Amino acid sequence: MRNPTLNLQTAPGHQVLAAAGKRILRPGGRAATEKLFQWADFKPGETVLELAASFGDSAIALAKRYDLYVVAIEKNPDSVARARTNVAAAGLTDRIEIIEGDIFDIDRLGKQFDYVLAEAILTMQSPSGKAKILRGVRARLKPGGKFLSHELLAQNNESEIHQVLSQVIRVNAAPYSKSNWIAAFETAGLKVQQHQTGIMGLLNIQQILHDEGIIGTALVLWNIITKPLLRQRILQMRQVFNQYKQDLGYIIICAQRL
Repeated sequence: MRNPTLNLQTAPGHQVLAAAGKRILRPGGRAATEKLFQWADFKPGETVLELAASFGDSAIALAKRYDLYVVAIEKNPDSVARARTNVAAAGLTDRIEIIEGDIFDIDRLGKQFDYVLAEAILTMQSPSGKAKILRGVRARLKPGGKFLSHELLAQNNESEIHQVLSQVIRVNAAPYSKSNWIAAFETAGLKVQQHQTGIMGLLNIQQILHDEGIIGTALVLWNIITKPLLRQRILQMRQVFNQYKQDLGYIIICAQRL
C-alpha cells in the first residue's frame, strides 16, 4: 500500500509495514498459514470466505493450489482495486470474487461457505468486536464448516501487552492467551479441533527472508534504510516485539461449526 498520502506517524502498523514492501503480515508468517491449510484438507470445488483480504494474495493461492472458489472481503478501497487487478492478472476472475465491505457486516453476504479464513484481524478488535466477528463467522459457515484463524498470542501480561502494542502500532491490538482464544471460539459455537502456537517473527530477519524471498527482503530493507519516518516506526515496533519476545507469539486454530 505505497500511498504517498499515507501519514507514517499515525498510520496503523500493518499499513506502515505494507508501505515498506512487506506482503506477509501474519505473526507466524507463511509457515503457520501453510499448517492451517494442511489442517483444512481442502477439496476441489469447495468454497472459502476470506476476511480482510488485503491485496488478494491468499485468495489467489487458495484458488490456484486447491481449485477452490473464494469470496474475499476487504474494507480499504485501494486494496480492493489492487486485489482485483492481481486476480485478473492471475486469470482467476471466474474463481475469486473481491468484495468491498466491512468484516462486521458479513451477514449481508447471505450464503454459507465450507471455510472462513481470517488472519491477523481478530487481534485488532475489542473483546465485543472479537465476539461479534466470531458469531458472524459461525453464521457464514455451513454446518460442519471450518474456521481457519491465525492471530497474535499473549502468553502472559495480556493487559500490559495490549496497552503497549496499541500505542506502538496505533490500533487496538489486544492479543489473547491460548486459553482465552479457545474460550472465545467455543463461546461463539466454534469447536476448536487443532491449534498450534509459536514465536512471533513478524520483524525477524530469518522469517522475513522466508516470507518475502531475497528480492522482497532487499526491497523492505532498502525502504527502511532510505525512509527515516518509515524506519522510525518500524524500529519502534521491533523494539516492543523484542521487549516482549518471551510473551508474544502466534496461534493458529482450526475450529468447526457446531
